[in-house]
Amino acid sequence: MSGLRASTVADVLRRTAARVPDRVALRFVDSSGRESEWTYAELDDAVSRAAGVLLAAGATAGDRVAAYGKNSDAYLIGFLACARAGLVHVPINYNLTSGELAYLLSQSGSSVALVDPALASRVDEVRAETSVQRVVPLRDDEKSLLAQCSSGPVPELDVAVSDDDLVQLLYTSGTTSLPKGAMMTHRALLHEYLSCLVALDFAEDDQPLHVMPLYHSAQMHVFLLPYLMIGATNRLVEVPEPGDVLRRIEQERTGSFFAAPTVWVALANHADFEGRDLTSLRKAYYGASIMPGPVLQRLRSRLPELGFYNCFGQSEIAPLAAVLRPEEHEERPDSAGRPVLFVEAKVVDEQGEEVPPGESGEVVYRSPQLCTGYWDKPEETAEAFRGGWFHSGDLVRRDEEGYLYVVDRIKDVINTGGVLVASREVEDALYTHPAVGEVAVVAVPDPKWIERVVAVVVAKDEVTEAELLDHARERLAGFKVPKEVRFVPDLPRNSSGKLLKRVLREQLTA
Repeated sequence: MSGLRASTVADVLRRTAARVPDRVALRFVDSSGRESEWTYAELDDAVSRAAGVLLAAGATAGDRVAAYGKNSDAYLIGFLACARAGLVHVPINYNLTSGELAYLLSQSGSSVALVDPALASRVDEVRAETSVQRVVPLRDDEKSLLAQCSSGPVPELDVAVSDDDLVQLLYTSGTTSLPKGAMMTHRALLHEYLSCLVALDFAEDDQPLHVMPLYHSAQMHVFLLPYLMIGATNRLVEVPEPGDVLRRIEQERTGSFFAAPTVWVALANHADFEGRDLTSLRKAYYGASIMPGPVLQRLRSRLPELGFYNCFGQSEIAPLAAVLRPEEHEERPDSAGRPVLFVEAKVVDEQGEEVPPGESGEVVYRSPQLCTGYWDKPEETAEAFRGGWFHSGDLVRRDEEGYLYVVDRIKDVINTGGVLVASREVEDALYTHPAVGEVAVVAVPDPKWIERVVAVVVAKDEVTEAELLDHARERLAGFKVPKEVRFVPDLPRNSSGKLLKRVLREQLTA
């Protein structure tokens, strides 16, 4: 009887396929230029076949399935297949390697890994350290998930999936060097999809273009899945190349587009930006980090009819928490907007008491969109949900009308190019070099990356910047490696010996 009232992530596609089976759901083009096209009926059948493949391989309800690949139709099918089979999808940043990759595979307890063949060697290197029992190619292989799900009988799946079952672990960096897996249920994501549809004005004729990584919750859960929910025709590309993005917007008459500010910066600075016909664009979305004011001003000047939406949130809330709509940008261009449909927010002090409008404090949330906690981290879960609210770690102020303004990050995390980097993780890597006496890693404003990772080092022996950067590259993913190293005789501290990173940032930007 519970199936009569269930609403799961996979049902999003099933319902749309029943409503508009012959409409094109997805067009995908890979980095070589090869294109594929799926109607809603074809995509829905492929998801059922892929779910059958995973179950036949021995996966059972609740098992974790890691996904390690770039954007593709196969990546999307893999996620939806996990949702339909009652499995827990674990998206992993494809830039991660060695120890970072091994940690996520191990901590999640993933027994299956869906992997792009081009990245398979990275998994092979660490597989012995993990619980991964089977590696399944996502695509470009005759035994890949894509090859097995593209044709043939559609199985009747003997699996019951509940709204409250976990469907994904979204790993997010915090103040420590070890990422935490936010446990997302079907129920949480379905509520968030509806919040997106209401706040972001999606329509089935928007012709959206999706270019940001699907391992990131924003592209998958704020844009692609809600657009599948309402029956739009979606264009997905493997990686965003500014010239190609501008060409596609012009030629494919794209009406809706989301990108991290770093991509918008690249588009605005590209030689084709002024010459391309971009008038089809009606809705422009940005988020994941702060949009530089001059860049937003240039974009709005070049495209005055284009409506801009600032999307604010974090993975733990699925991830959209607040939106600044186009008609609100003129009066409040530096605001993160107001909470969306299913999100309740307040701003509190260190004692958990709500602060008056205009005063800074931590924004905390109540919402059915929230994760149920952090995977296998009960202490971190209890800390995050203390007092009956989820504590975001974001320092904000709220005006009289409920608009949020981000002041700073309470958690010591650097947002570089829309990707979060825990400064302590970088510091720990640099501390393993014998010449490093002390190190502090901070964010410094950057015209390209919005924030760049900078390491401030007190050396105890002779060492060069190049040597330290090479040392970091051996231990960290590329986006976590500092963009520069500054050498100083000592680090600023207060009277009790606490490191003053605020002072460091001021010194570096002076």
